[in-house]
Amino acid sequence: MAGTTPGTPRVLRAMNDRAALDLLLEHGPLSRTRIGKLTGLSKPTASQLLARLEAAGLVVATGTVAGRPGPNAQLYAVNARAAHVAGLDVNAQRIVAAVADVTGETVGEFELRTPGRRADSVVRLVTEALDGAVKDAGLTRAEVHRMVIGTPGAFDPGTGRLRYASHLPGWHSPTLLDELAAFLPMPVEYENDVNLVAVAEQRLGAARGHDDFVLLWNEEGLGAALVINGRLHRGFTGGAGEVGFLPVPGAPLVRQVTKANSGGFQELAGAQVLSRLAGQLGIDDELSRADGTHHEVAAGLIARAAEAAERGEDGPYPRLLDLFATGLATGLASMIAVLDPELIVLSGELITAGGEPLRERVQAELAELAASRPRLITGAVTHRPVLRGALESALATTRDEVFDTSR
Repeated sequence: MAGTTPGTPRVLRAMNDRAALDLLLEHGPLSRTRIGKLTGLSKPTASQLLARLEAAGLVVATGTVAGRPGPNAQLYAVNARAAHVAGLDVNAQRIVAAVADVTGETVGEFELRTPGRRADSVVRLVTEALDGAVKDAGLTRAEVHRMVIGTPGAFDPGTGRLRYASHLPGWHSPTLLDELAAFLPMPVEYENDVNLVAVAEQRLGAARGHDDFVLLWNEEGLGAALVINGRLHRGFTGGAGEVGFLPVPGAPLVRQVTKANSGGFQELAGAQVLSRLAGQLGIDDELSRADGTHHEVAAGLIARAAEAAERGEDGPYPRLLDLFATGLATGLASMIAVLDPELIVLSGELITAGGEPLRERVQAELAELAASRPRLITGAVTHRPVLRGALESALATTRDEVFDTSR
């Protein structure tokens, strides 16, 4: 709203317009009368507002409400085609791209497998994944207003280089961001993948209504997102939350952590520790010997351990769950001592596999290890949470731009 004066009719109209659009996003189709009641506007003002938004292409008439005295009431909804955004979830094995309309509905998705692809072709891989999702949505690349890319690690704002993700080939060129900006027609933003999971949980999931929380992610790697006063805290180099490097008691002290791409907390509670713990406890079955990635094998072991604990069994599997919970709580206690969060959200495949038995054990351990007692909950966004967070991040900025009727 640059160039306008607060309190002028134009600004007040824009504020009312945005309030109505937000209500339509939250509630779905509404009648003119219902919009007037929810916004506190008179019927004539609500009618003028809807006419203005319809003329601007931001709302559409979608049907009527029948079964009431008098004429059927016309319903209005946000025009889903008013804008589209894209999100990318990148790891060393694949790029998943999705396109969402302005209401947040995913309208196109595409997965590009990347093992064996040349490391110097990141721009080509990104555009190939994006174009696959755009094609699936029935759109063109030019119709995407904004894109957010989620990667492990973080792009250092001072140098533009990706840090803390040595396992992501091809993404460490100092000119990569400029190359992508030159090749793509829409604004592109970059965010740490775990931070995007926190965005998804804050907007849609377990952390809604919370301004101070920590999200701990445990899947292929161990990381955290820190939300303070409602905003992501990224740190000076973008590395806030890279807690896999955190030195913790009970794990060997790792030196040259960026070269090792690991640290104490990762070695204590990361996916790779589960097979080792299973061996120490004498667990020797098809799961502990299974082929697959560390986190796939680990998730299977944790799921079986949680099932055994729920049945009240004794033996190595519940003990495995206890040891894993203690490892998680050890690192979390250090974070709690520094941040004193209101809430901790546990997320990622290993956490999901452990379910409520794992959460209860971590909470019990924190009661003894941490001075403050934040509430501990499991994440609610379980389907492609990084991708969902990328779309939500892109939508927030796009809605601010597209819904601003004061311009």
